[in-house]
Amino acid sequence: MIPKVGDVYCVYAEELQQYVACQVTGLKQTEGKTSDTLASVLQLDWTGDQLPNEMQLHQMKPLICNFYFWNDRVAHSFVHANVPPQYELAGNIPPLYTEETNTYSGGWPIGESLYRQREWEGIDAIRRAQFKQAANDDEEVMVGNRVIRRSTSTLRDFSPTSAEDVAELAKLPCLTHIEVDGYTESIFSFIEENPFINELHIINHGQTMLDISKSHLTKLIVDVSGLKELILNTKMKSLNFTGELSPDLRIVAHEEGKCITLHVPSGLPQVIGVSRLAGLYIREITELNLGPLVLFYPELSELRLWGKPGNVSHIESIQHLANLQTFTTYDLFGFNGEQFPDPEQLPKLATLWLTSLPADAAKSIKTRYKKFAAAGLDMEITKPRKPEWLAENLNNPFRDWDGRDHIKAAHAKKAAQLYKQCLKEIRQLSQVSMDQESLQKQLVSMVENYTQTFNKLDAKSGFIETVEREEIYVVLTELLDQLQHNLELRQNDSIKVNHEELYGVFDRLRDF
Repeated sequence: MIPKVGDVYCVYAEELQQYVACQVTGLKQTEGKTSDTLASVLQLDWTGDQLPNEMQLHQMKPLICNFYFWNDRVAHSFVHANVPPQYELAGNIPPLYTEETNTYSGGWPIGESLYRQREWEGIDAIRRAQFKQAANDDEEVMVGNRVIRRSTSTLRDFSPTSAEDVAELAKLPCLTHIEVDGYTESIFSFIEENPFINELHIINHGQTMLDISKSHLTKLIVDVSGLKELILNTKMKSLNFTGELSPDLRIVAHEEGKCITLHVPSGLPQVIGVSRLAGLYIREITELNLGPLVLFYPELSELRLWGKPGNVSHIESIQHLANLQTFTTYDLFGFNGEQFPDPEQLPKLATLWLTSLPADAAKSIKTRYKKFAAAGLDMEITKPRKPEWLAENLNNPFRDWDGRDHIKAAHAKKAAQLYKQCLKEIRQLSQVSMDQESLQKQLVSMVENYTQTFNKLDAKSGFIETVEREEIYVVLTELLDQLQHNLELRQNDSIKVNHEELYGVFDRLRDF
């Protein structure tokens, strides 16, 4: 549904445990091949336990933000004009702000700026004044053996070894984000005492237990290798795991992680203590069964999945996520359109982005969800993939090389590209009419290039060992078998692939 200028919408904000409000101040059409309608949306300085009455509506004012590096600015940005289903129309009043914005946002506001403003106002006034003064101070100060601007908000590559190293951080009043390599107990004391620090990245800490329960952090990126217990604070919103996740890891989280979004590498993270997660992001998926995931995290309102590419099974299970508002996938396959839930089975869904998926599924889902997209669902279904693409990418036998300890990522990528190239040649040869001699000549050239490419790669680092050597040979045999099969399907029995000659070329040329 496209709103009208002046419309005031309300939505329930979990962070504030109240309704918040925003106003549509303008509408405009984008330019380009696919025109779209955008709405400029202004966040308002209002909260309530229920929707506003007429008097409250006319008393509303724009939210003026001065938290952190904001200086009395309004929270005003363009969004897609379709109103998400969970937003309720409270009424229509003349726009409270008439200047046009040049800011674009990924989605409609849900009170995040109002929450941050109130959190800011709860910090000691003297410390806030010190922050504001330093924010405009580009003077350089010595922090340990590093020269850093006093206005710096993000400190990277910090490797403290003592309390003295940590004490140096007091020279940076605007510090909000620290990336730590290593461990010293005093870093946590410093973070607990500093209300501005809301983001911490920590690796190589070597601890089995970390306690940040007294901190003001809202985002934590932590190496979970060897970690057995993680005690979180009540403000945590984003939790990102790196390293090797132990099945024994136990998290102590406010309300079982009700307000937390968890980011993890591949696989299903069945982490004890966060069964009420609000959001889950899983990356580098090769295989994922959504059935157990839905049972383990039944209260998810946001689920985002990235393939390597990869396959998902039991995609129909997401219909059991009663709170699901956002579902996105990228480079994921293994399902068809009929398996994907109908729109009526996902009544709260507001965002559906599916990128690089089976072509038949893309067509079916687009058709079934078209009416709901017109009514306000933010839907983008792009890059439908045909079986040929899947054969070259999803079923690429060399994709497993990416991630092996002794194989460089560049070499794994080159091997995968070589397979795609050979597969295309095989398809072309099976479709073009030629005699036996011409076909064999083309295949000899292909096998020579195939073998010499691996020779060059191995000469640089000697990574081809027994397993890889066998894989390279098996892939070649499968390519040649596939060509023979395709020729037989064309009922061209007079043309045969001379496997023995081609294997002889391979053995004669290979140096690995």
